[in-house]
Amino acid sequence: MPASYTPPDLHGKVALVAGASRGAGRGIAVALGEAGATVYCTGRSSRLVRGAPRKPGDSTFGLSGRLETIEETAERVTARGGIGVSAVVDHASPGAVQALLADRARTRQTGHPRECHLGWRRAS
Repeated sequence: MPASYTPPDLHGKVALVAGASRGAGRGIAVALGEAGATVYCTGRSSRLVRGAPRKPGDSTFGLSGRLETIEETAERVTARGGIGVSAVVDHASPGAVQALLADRARTRQTGHPRECHLGWRRAS
């Protein structure tokens, strides 16, 4: 008889997944969403930069042509029962990470992720 898996109840919990646009990061984000978590899907592959002019040295250089995006992952999280929030963040930049955490702290006060700070997009 195959073993069944019941995910833990993560409603009311918040997770941040770096590199959430594809691969293991995407899988982890979606699994957390299935468990009911609010998942901040972060990375550099975004619809916000797709097609935008890029130059060498930009943190998003070469990523505008990717098929997978953090917004698509956030939509998958929401479709599976969680709350998906996308945020364009280069985790190699301490300032970008600090801004993300500061915005998360403001969100705790208001109860809602901001729509456009650092490229935030709440999946509908």
